[in-house]
Amino acid sequence: MSLMLAFAPGLAGAQATDPGDDKTIIFTPGDPEMAAATAQALASLDDFLALSEAPPADTERFKLKVKVRDGNVTEHFWVIPFRRTETGFVGILANQPEEVHNVVLGQNIEFTRDDISDWGYTRGGTV
Repeated sequence: MSLMLAFAPGLAGAQATDPGDDKTIIFTPGDPEMAAATAQALASLDDFLALSEAPPADTERFKLKVKVRDGNVTEHFWVIPFRRTETGFVGILANQPEEVHNVVLGQNIEFTRDDISDWGYTRGGTV
């Protein structure tokens, strides 16, 4: 499941599709379905990262969902492509910010494992 989250006091928005879709869905912070989806993604993150470092021939478009904070607001973005660094990861922000104002679409950002909330890739043409 792909998620885009935006947290503000009392409200949160989610985008449950690929980066090109900007439809925002409002939900409350602590939503149990969202928490379960994030936990599931993080539980399999090591397997995903290993696959991204040695991808089979029919896989492509590896991406990470990363949280960005701006004051009291947090928004989650796809980062495509990404790569590991000595201190974490670096990649290009692939969504237009809606709630945070300290990043822009196409910006190269650095982040740590703690900032990752989801992952995805394409296998045989299917996300």
